[in-house]
Amino acid sequence: MVGRGIQHIDDLVKDFPMRPREPELTADDDAAPVDMLAALFEARGWQFEIISDDEVTAEVQGSWAKYQLRGIWRGGDNVLQLLCLPDIRVTKEKHAQAYELLTLVNEQMWLGHFDIWSNGSVLLYRHGALLGDDGMLSIGQAQALTEIAIEECDRFYPAFQFVLWGDKDPKAALDASLVDAAGEA
Repeated sequence: MVGRGIQHIDDLVKDFPMRPREPELTADDDAAPVDMLAALFEARGWQFEIISDDEVTAEVQGSWAKYQLRGIWRGGDNVLQLLCLPDIRVTKEKHAQAYELLTLVNEQMWLGHFDIWSNGSVLLYRHGALLGDDGMLSIGQAQALTEIAIEECDRFYPAFQFVLWGDKDPKAALDASLVDAAGEA
């Protein structure tokens, strides 16, 4: 069993008052993306909040810092966007070095990418997953999406620290962070 606590929209509960609010999901079940992510977050013991029918957020402890995970469902396109924010803000003085590092980091990525949000200069990892015609998310997909996001933030967090606070050259910072990561394996 994946977990309990899938929260449904209030309208559904109001229309079906006898329906239980906490259905069980098994490993073989698919669910609406926000519901599946919420079930996964709860099963892992992560603090989470369902913001709306289309958005869920959780706080996760990574190797280097706490990250905010945010799942945003765009039903019209059947796309689930997963964001992971490592709580790093880029100052104007560091924008050029940060963007150079982003380019180098994104060359290393197979899935998703890092970006600096224009509103607030916040560093984030972003991955858009196109789901099937039914718009359902499996537990395997939910686990893979969240694990990849956290692993990529953990993998490149030191490089951003080296550039933003250690005044290292972006290429040297990336090289140093990848050497450190290889040494931990």
